[in-house]
Order: sequence, then structure tokens, then C-alpha cells
Amino acid sequence: MHATTPCRQCPLRELKGFKPLDATSLAWIQKQKHGEWQRPAGSDIIVEGAPDERLYTLLTGWAFRFKTLADGRRQILNILLPGDMLGLQAELMADAPHGVEALTDVTLCAFRRDTVWALFRDHGALALDLTWLAAHGERLADDVLTSVGRRNAMERVAALLVHLHKRAASSGLMEEASVPFPLTQQHIADVLGLSVVHTNRVLQRLRRQELIRLGDGRLAIGDMRALRRVAEYWEQPAPLRPLL
Repeated sequence: MHATTPCRQCPLRELKGFKPLDATSLAWIQKQKHGEWQRPAGSDIIVEGAPDERLYTLLTGWAFRFKTLADGRRQILNILLPGDMLGLQAELMADAPHGVEALTDVTLCAFRRDTVWALFRDHGALALDLTWLAAHGERLADDVLTSVGRRNAMERVAALLVHLHKRAASSGLMEEASVPFPLTQQHIADVLGLSVVHTNRVLQRLRRQELIRLGDGRLAIGDMRALRRVAEYWEQPAPLRPLL
């Protein structure tokens, strides 16, 4: 844990993709904040099957939520970017049904899990925001399920790249028409239920068609409309996201 960022000075709150909050709500969140935590890339944030007393908001960096089978096979359920909340899927004070791993070095705003009780008791507007975040997380998992269940390999990879490019841009990570992309081909395969070999072939095809530029940890999309057509991915503009 290290010196914390005051909620009123949070750099994410300046971004257009997040809902503005009044001073009273910000003060309440600041009061409930249990500190900031830093974790290096590759480390566990939430250990699958273990209890965790905290909820987290991802302040900086990327992470992913996953479940594993007994033989070690892994399904990545969601990629987590700045502003996303971690741990909502676990029952209050119960063991985590999933794991969360840091994809890059991350900074997390930590809250005690029992803060949820106080939030629903004392602050109805923020309680609705928390409910929205939980529902939004479920919708993102639905998108992964739709890809794995019905899209072919090319459509799956294209849809994931469009989705992550859009989310990274809304989190303020766009620089010179590209966004960070710390996922390896293994991560992509684990999200989409593909082999690494098949994933590599699809990425190479997208590169040859000049639909994407992917390298040195960054992703640029050459023709967003064309890539959306490939992906069968026509998501509507996202509403402003709550930030707790």
C-alpha cells in the first residue's frame, strides 16, 4: 500500500466516458476507501477459491478475470481496464468463484467488502451505480459467451480487438491512433476458446488485410468499419460509466 490519490483528484474522473459525481458522493467514497494497492504484472489480485475481504476499482493498468479447470485449462472471462470494479461476482464474505490476475503492473483502490451494506443503506444513488457496474460486467461476459458460442475464429478475434480498442480509448489510453495491448496470443486464445496456433493464423490474416497493426505492446485499427463488419460487431455507443 502507498500514499493514496484523493478521489476528487482521480485522473479517471476527468475522462468523458465516466459519470460526474457531486462533492457529497465523492466525500462518501473517499471515506470508504481502504487504501491503494500496487501489484506487479503476473501477480494474483484475487485468488480463485480463496476468501477476499475487499472490492477493488482498477485505477491504472490491465487485469483479467478467469476460471480454471482441475487440469489447469483456463478460461478468461473478462479483460479489466482502468475504471472497472473487481470482485463484485463473489458473494459477500464468501470464497471467490474466480481469480483475477494483473496483466500489467496495476494500482487498485481498495474497499472493504462490507462497504456494500453501507452503500445500499446510506447512499441510494451510488447503490444504483454499483448495480449498473455489476450488470455491465455480466454483459461483457455475455459478449465473450456469444463469441465463443456462435462466432467463427476470424469473427471472434476481430470482435475482441474492436471491443478492447473501444474500451481502452474510453479509459484515456489512446495515443497517436493506437492503444496499449498487453495481451499475448495465449491470453487471446484463453478468452476466445481457440488454440494459440489458430489465434496466430487469424492475427496474421488481419495484418495482411491491413485491418490491424499489432506490435510492441500496442494495437492500431486500420479500418474500424471494415473490422466491425468482419466481427459482426455493431455495439451501440456506450453510456457514461459510474466510477466508484
